[in-house]
Amino acid sequence: MIEKDFHHIDHRKEQIKSKKTLWITLILTLSFTAAEVAGGILSNSLALLSDSAHMISDVFALGLSMAAIYMASRKPTGKYTFGFVRFETIASFLNGLALILIAGGIFVQGILRILRPQPIDLGLMTAVAAAGLAVNIVLTAVLSRSMKDEKNLSVQSALWHFLGDLFSSVGVLVSAALIYATGSTLFDPLVSMAIGAVIALGGLRIVRASYRILMDSAPDHLDLEEIRKDLLAVEGVHNVHDMHLWTIATGQYSLTAHLFVKRDIQPMCVTLAARQMLSDKYGIEHSTIQIEHPLLHDHGEFGKAHLKVVS
Repeated sequence: MIEKDFHHIDHRKEQIKSKKTLWITLILTLSFTAAEVAGGILSNSLALLSDSAHMISDVFALGLSMAAIYMASRKPTGKYTFGFVRFETIASFLNGLALILIAGGIFVQGILRILRPQPIDLGLMTAVAAAGLAVNIVLTAVLSRSMKDEKNLSVQSALWHFLGDLFSSVGVLVSAALIYATGSTLFDPLVSMAIGAVIALGGLRIVRASYRILMDSAPDHLDLEEIRKDLLAVEGVHNVHDMHLWTIATGQYSLTAHLFVKRDIQPMCVTLAARQMLSDKYGIEHSTIQIEHPLLHDHGEFGKAHLKVVS
């Protein structure tokens, strides 16, 4: 049995609004996806089928996002001491890869359709695309509002899926208008490939953001050197080294640092002041500060260079 850890951070996230939003979005998405797949097959529109393929990926993305939210609410264990909040980043990474793979498939099918043009039921294509546009506007608005209330990378990745769907629906309608005006079905694969490009860009953005978190890189909005200068400004601190800053999950950051301090300074006071500054100025609630002195902690030539100054 694991004893309760009375730490100031419990390494889990309860996101009630995000859960409710994703359930609503999933139900609406499943309902419309079936209709769009049928419409794409019956109308023989590649642009509409590419949009429906993206809608299928949305179901997958929403499923991953929901799994991430439920996993993140679990308490840390003796093995997973940081809890399960990082699962949201893994889900986002997989969602981003799915977007890129879908875009690749759309490009391949677009090229094949250019080489072998096929007739299209323009009326059905337009009707389904118009309905899809209305649904995607509602879903995008719902997810965007959820993002404002609760920051979550997995919800953000799901939002990018629906933004891609929104662009897809607009693209299908533009394609239908161009085909109607010119009589050329070539616009169907061309527009579908443009949709694929937008989807790929969204996927790359999500993959990049997820990859940076998984690699424990410093958050973009926090300047490591600026934090180092502020730690040096704490009374009694002479040197800051072995400092690491990374993201556990969206909105949860951790920092560790070793501080060389003067011999006559109270180490607990330095620790308290440093942690208070990190919390107040940078929103870093989880920090581990190690107080050091060259007389007690051998740092070789580096420690000898600072020995006289901190003595």
